[in-house]
Amino acid sequence: MALFVINATDRAGALETRLATRDTHLAYLRDEGIVRAAGAFLDAAGNPEGSMLIVEAETIEAANAFAANDPYALAGVFASVVVRPWRMAIGAFA
Repeated sequence: MALFVINATDRAGALETRLATRDTHLAYLRDEGIVRAAGAFLDAAGNPEGSMLIVEAETIEAANAFAANDPYALAGVFASVVVRPWRMAIGAFA
């Protein structure tokens, strides 16, 4: 298994859709069992404007598939999603 960072940027005007989809999104993250850390990027007003996840998957293709099936992605919240391999050097689960 390898670690991957998923960096997603919300599309303009997606806050209402994000908030309406949040419970489904969080359930997906919990149920899949591959998320090691996750959270939202915030704008100056404290509203979410993107997401960052660290996932553990067999391949980058599996990490991309996980990102593509995220309820936020399916609902059109994200303007862009980048998945990159990541190596942990320091931290809680190093």
